[in-house]
Amino acid sequence: MTPASNGGLTLAEKVLARSAGLERVVPGQIIEGAVDLAMMHEQGAQTVAPFAQMGATRVWDPERVVIAIDHWVPASTEGAAVLHRILRKFAAEKGLPHFYDVGNHGICHQILAENGWVVPGDLAVGTDSHTNMLGAMGAVAAGIGPTEMAAVLALGKIWLKVPPTIQIRARGHLGPGVTAKDLILRVLGEVRTTGATYKSVEFTGSTIDGLSMPERFTMCNMTTEMGAKCGMVGPDDKTFEYLEKIAKHPMHPLSADADATYETQVDIDVDGMPPMVACPYSPDNVRPLPDVAREHVKIDQAFLGSCTNARIEDIREGAALMRGERVHAGVRFIVSPASTSIYQQCLREGLIEVFTNAGAVFTNSSCSACFGGNMGILAPEEVCASSSNRNFPGRMGAKEARIYLMSPAAVVATAIRGEITDPRELQ
Repeated sequence: MTPASNGGLTLAEKVLARSAGLERVVPGQIIEGAVDLAMMHEQGAQTVAPFAQMGATRVWDPERVVIAIDHWVPASTEGAAVLHRILRKFAAEKGLPHFYDVGNHGICHQILAENGWVVPGDLAVGTDSHTNMLGAMGAVAAGIGPTEMAAVLALGKIWLKVPPTIQIRARGHLGPGVTAKDLILRVLGEVRTTGATYKSVEFTGSTIDGLSMPERFTMCNMTTEMGAKCGMVGPDDKTFEYLEKIAKHPMHPLSADADATYETQVDIDVDGMPPMVACPYSPDNVRPLPDVAREHVKIDQAFLGSCTNARIEDIREGAALMRGERVHAGVRFIVSPASTSIYQQCLREGLIEVFTNAGAVFTNSSCSACFGGNMGILAPEEVCASSSNRNFPGRMGAKEARIYLMSPAAVVATAIRGEITDPRELQ
């Protein structure tokens, strides 16, 4: 039965209708969507057993499956090594050619983004909650659990409930030293961590139009912290130019209807907005960074990395501030690029040397310190300035540690001063 018409469709509704072969869908409707791209990282090892238990013997389309090892690279524990072995064996047995193993690795979302695995109009799923990031391509990209992924691998389809959509309309110009990370923190402060639970968040407006693709990735990435099923930016010339030489399969660009029905619309004016910071212990505990800087919050560690902000643009921005400076005495500064290709670009541009000469540690590409399970783990009562996406208790180690989320530039400025610092003071 075709849902009753109540006006136009949002971008998420357009994409999900396409995936289900329907003319239109409405929020709350259950659809069976054809999956365009399935991604697994280490958690994907948990799909292998249920895949076999349901009697599946082959993957529906090996060309539409990507596996990327990213959390523990190289394996730092026996448990991680076992997960890696399970995935390698599964890929070999099922003939899955797109395996990004140690040496050609990176954070799974960045691997998908820089290699054109997700394109406009796609329905993409992954075994990581920040799969939302790929919605910057004009796709519905969502995290799912390992059992769901097992069914996707076998059938190429997934049941989904069509989410209602929150529209974020941002206008104005980001000032010097103010970035997309500051904007998404501002949005989080308004929508809150539960404000978009199982909803689509659609970004639009002149500010979004002016953002680069990496900046749009940052925006969509942190819709996960709002509880969103997906975060999306409508495709435009920037999207098509970004994908022109790398798209792995045909695009199906869609856009929201002018008369689309949104559950909520949030207006953000960025003119005059300062850098922002999310204070412990929640990504929505957002304050203007200059206010926090006046409190002289000392740090023990700084982290420039994660799927939110470890692209070449972020590292260049940080290096520009770091040249001629030193990491403050008593501060540990970890820089982790999001992919091997970004690492190689940093090597070519001399950025690694800039950071290591200043006293920072420049690591191989991985999730690194972000999730508190591999390197850069915090001790009780330690304080970290981080460009990542979460600062809940225990996120980067001890539950008593405190994490402040901010832009790459703010992280670097803070590493130099040894206390939370407005990056505009050093620019």
